[in-house]
Amino acid sequence: MKIVICGAGQVGWQIARHLAGERNEVTVVDNNPNLVRRATDTLDVSGVVGFASHPDILDQAGAGDADMIIAATHSDEVNMVTCQVAHSVFKITRKIARLRAQAYLQPVYSDLFRREHLPIDVVISPEREVAAATLQRLAAPAAFDTEYFLDGRAQLLGIVLEEDCPVLDTPLRQLTDLFSTLRAVVVGVQRGRRLFAPEPRDQLFAGDRVYVFAHVDDVERTLQIFGKTTVRQERVVIIGGGNVGLSVAKALETQPRRVRAKMIEKDRARAEAAADALERTIVLHGDGMDAEILSEAGIARADAVLAVTDDDKTNMLASVRAKTTGCPMAIALINDPTLATLMGPLDIDAYINPRATTVSSILRHVRHGRVRAIYSIGDGEAEVIEAQVLSTSPIAGQAIREIDFPEGVLVGALVKHGKVVRPRGGTRIEVGDVVAIFALAADVPEVERLLQVSIDYF
Repeated sequence: MKIVICGAGQVGWQIARHLAGERNEVTVVDNNPNLVRRATDTLDVSGVVGFASHPDILDQAGAGDADMIIAATHSDEVNMVTCQVAHSVFKITRKIARLRAQAYLQPVYSDLFRREHLPIDVVISPEREVAAATLQRLAAPAAFDTEYFLDGRAQLLGIVLEEDCPVLDTPLRQLTDLFSTLRAVVVGVQRGRRLFAPEPRDQLFAGDRVYVFAHVDDVERTLQIFGKTTVRQERVVIIGGGNVGLSVAKALETQPRRVRAKMIEKDRARAEAAADALERTIVLHGDGMDAEILSEAGIARADAVLAVTDDDKTNMLASVRAKTTGCPMAIALINDPTLATLMGPLDIDAYINPRATTVSSILRHVRHGRVRAIYSIGDGEAEVIEAQVLSTSPIAGQAIREIDFPEGVLVGALVKHGKVVRPRGGTRIEVGDVVAIFALAADVPEVERLLQVSIDYF
């Protein structure tokens, strides 16, 4: 498959890495020569320096015979014009654009991106994706990371193990025997800076950050086994009234169970606009790091604080202040993935990386083959791949213990005959099964080879 990616920033680079690793022919376009050089030096891709919306630049990038274009520059307007040029001049059949301005996404303008107007097949809104991820974190307050798989029937949970965790120092093999009916599998462990796929003899220790695949019906029991309690989030304070904060507040207002939300926004005009757009949410004008305004928002009685301004340091410091004031849970929006290591020492319960969220969303829409979903863990350190097993796949017809998976790979869950089952060594993977696999980044190409999900099925 021939793909042109416009924009070589973090989002564009990550998408290029994934698609080039699947033996697609990828060309990256950016007007910053340093970003293009970084992509061509580190990835198996071609690069063109120039403005993505210019027809001659797209022509140099091979748009004339490209199958898909992904417009992920920092400018909404450039992304839209790029897709228009790709359609009108080069007849590219599939066009994906990242758009941030919410004005373009209002339902009243839904016809804007039809073929006869601005021909964009898939619009990705980072703010909406981040808002959805924030709500998922809020729904699983005991987990620092979470994502749904297998049509919402299995859930990946990131859990920090505390000193009072009842299963510390217990080999995973023994856990399987103790909780034989529990449909949950520990697929990843982060110990310090090292992330690895555990073996049956491995034990868990206090401070470990573990990734567990669980059937949705067993999530609460799984959390209890790992020493976590499920608490309903009834009072929430949102710091930041921009697109993300506004989207989260609107979503909370539409939830079946009542959530009392208060928003703090530093910019007066933005605060007034948020107050006009929201019905039940109380909007306060002030600095989210100010102790007095936090007290006015009732932070000591809140169940959670969501720090979602456009400044990472503000989000981190506001989260820390909220926790020291008595709020039991803090979720911070962090754009710089290198700051993720500070979340634990600062006692921030969960963070959301907009870039990783956007990349995962775009990749879900890119794939036409048997890969149904991809979720990026940490700063691209590992991935969870959900895919349907093909007749040509080397793993079809084999028991899991017979498959030569790399050391950094574990099967987290699978669907057989429409039913989600817990994978065991003797479980045989058959054609048509859907598998969710945890894989360290270095092992992803081998997993894709075993699944046979690359170019033959696009």
